[in-house]
Amino acid sequence: MPSKSGRPPSDLRAETRLVHAGHGAGLAAKTVGPPVQKGSTVLLPDAASLYDDLGQLTYGRQGLSAQFALQAALAELENARAVTLYPSGLSALTGALIAVLKTGDEVLVTDVIYKPTRRFCDHVLKRFGVTVRYFDPRQPPDELVGGASDATRLILMESPGSLSFELQDLPRVAELARARNILTVADNTWGAGYLMRPLDLGVDISVQALTKYVGGHSDVFMGSVAVNDPKLVRAMDDGVTNLGWAVNGEDAYQMLRGLRTLPTRLARHGQSALAVAAWLKQRPEVVEVFHPALAGARGHELWARDFAGASGLFAFSLRPATDLAVNAFLDALELFGLGFSWGGFESLAISCDPQLKVRKFRPQYGGPLMRLNIGLEDPADLIADLEHGFAAYAAAT
Repeated sequence: MPSKSGRPPSDLRAETRLVHAGHGAGLAAKTVGPPVQKGSTVLLPDAASLYDDLGQLTYGRQGLSAQFALQAALAELENARAVTLYPSGLSALTGALIAVLKTGDEVLVTDVIYKPTRRFCDHVLKRFGVTVRYFDPRQPPDELVGGASDATRLILMESPGSLSFELQDLPRVAELARARNILTVADNTWGAGYLMRPLDLGVDISVQALTKYVGGHSDVFMGSVAVNDPKLVRAMDDGVTNLGWAVNGEDAYQMLRGLRTLPTRLARHGQSALAVAAWLKQRPEVVEVFHPALAGARGHELWARDFAGASGLFAFSLRPATDLAVNAFLDALELFGLGFSWGGFESLAISCDPQLKVRKFRPQYGGPLMRLNIGLEDPADLIADLEHGFAAYAAAT
């Protein structure tokens, strides 16, 4: 066996010494971040520990130093008893659903849910005998929960919706649902666990795509699920174990690094987005701005009650025009990239109408719906870039 210095006994042959050298080496120094351990095999202290699944960490897929540090930090962020990690935001949401649903259950899903989540509900949950029913996010909580059937197991919300930014009364829905033994889940990616804490509002399961604001740099995929109920803690842990989800240590380290600057970045995103939104509200080409933190906007009262701030994502509708004009607006932008996802340092823009076609409840937005992710650039430069877009829009109208 290697000595405490990490050097194997000198009487062993070279091949053996090379295999075992360095195993006993400890940490060289204490750093501000956790060590990034890489390993599938975990060496256990004795034979009795080999099958002690409850008392021992027996396989690297369960997580190592960086993953555990990230989970602890996210639990602090979400005010949660426990947090489980997933390789993407979508897998976090689908993993949470699979962990608590069974054949014969019904799920009530907000009609503004993230499109990939909707695809999972329609093509996977239904295939396994789970009924999916979509509801209008503007529906009063009493009507929503009152319309649940005896088979309803879970209500899935996204507040605000990530395209049209409808807010729901999460505390009231959670209160009414709990009285009927119905679980509530909130996709809290817009609030990032910092601007809003669903668990503090009574929601049972808080999900977010860490890919967005926690990562903050558009280069790492990951998702998380936060819970307080011990039964849900066990259900999420079992789900991760049984489905084989895992995240690697380097990605966990990057997420933890992003988490350290989350409040600072979110403050800048939020301030810049409000400045751009207020400017857009005055533009003659704009019908309406959908930003819950903007005074007078839809859902502003709920935002003021439940959120501690605003992120950098919002939408606005243009005066009716052709698809050609909408594309001209986008193509004229130079600082705004054209791409999906959000929460990174760079500003992004997309048109939303093609994604709205699958909705069952389609309120009128007054014209083409556009979404902006406001990054960390100076808002004055972003406004000047949008001026170029409006000039192209006018020319193509």
